Amino acid sequence: MITIEKLYKKFDDLEVLKGIDVTLEKGKTAVIIGPSGSGKTTLLRCLNLLEIPDSGKITLGTKKIEFIPSTKLKTREMMTFRKQTGMVFQGYNLFPHLTAIENIMEGQIVVLKRSKEEARKKALTLLEKVGLKDRGDMYPHQLSGGQQQRIGIARAMAMDPEVLLFDEPTSALDPELVGEVLKVMKDLAKEGMTMVIVTHEMKFAHDVADQVIFMDQGIVMENGTPDEVFDHSNNPRLLQFLNKVIAR
Repeated sequence: MITIEKLYKKFDDLEVLKGIDVTLEKGKTAVIIGPSGSGKTTLLRCLNLLEIPDSGKITLGTKKIEFIPSTKLKTREMMTFRKQTGMVFQGYNLFPHLTAIENIMEGQIVVLKRSKEEARKKALTLLEKVGLKDRGDMYPHQLSGGQQQRIGIARAMAMDPEVLLFDEPTSALDPELVGEVLKVMKDLAKEGMTMVIVTHEMKFAHDVADQVIFMDQGIVMENGTPDEVFDHSNNPRLLQFLNKVIAR
């Protein structure tokens, strides 16, 4: 379970997160939606400490971390907490000089201190899982955007995280490649992987999410099941957002 309590984050004078309180269940898929600039990505990045909140608390499994103004976190504390999460970015972020399988092996060897043989075995299993067992020896430039993103998912999974975080994983893809990435994510959801996903794919959110969180102007404006949020909400700001997104 992930518990976020009174989370605040500012960039200079801009308050991006304004006291976020939300609970995300273990083994479930939570999808965060909302307009650009609503704080979705900042919240996601706070969950793996790519951004350090100004104040508040995050509990992830058995690890709890409290953010106190003007108090710097210890590096070891940050690394221990961050190891529980795997991040899949918009822009793939694969190492261009490494093959697909080497990209999946790298973190296992450097961070988890696995042997090359053990890391390779894990990587081969994950390549098959994301439907790319025949692409392991290719370099990123030889792969499509959808294939690169699936390698990114496999790389995140290789670290055995408690939760996978996805920051708009299909936004950089051509429309015809979106489906292959979403299929991998749907399969993970069925298997009970804990996932927190920022996305503009409303149909995917409706079909796959256990929990949908609508954010606007740094606050959670709606939080519930897909049925509650998409089909039965009377929140005027949410309805305005959905109408605009669906109209596109």
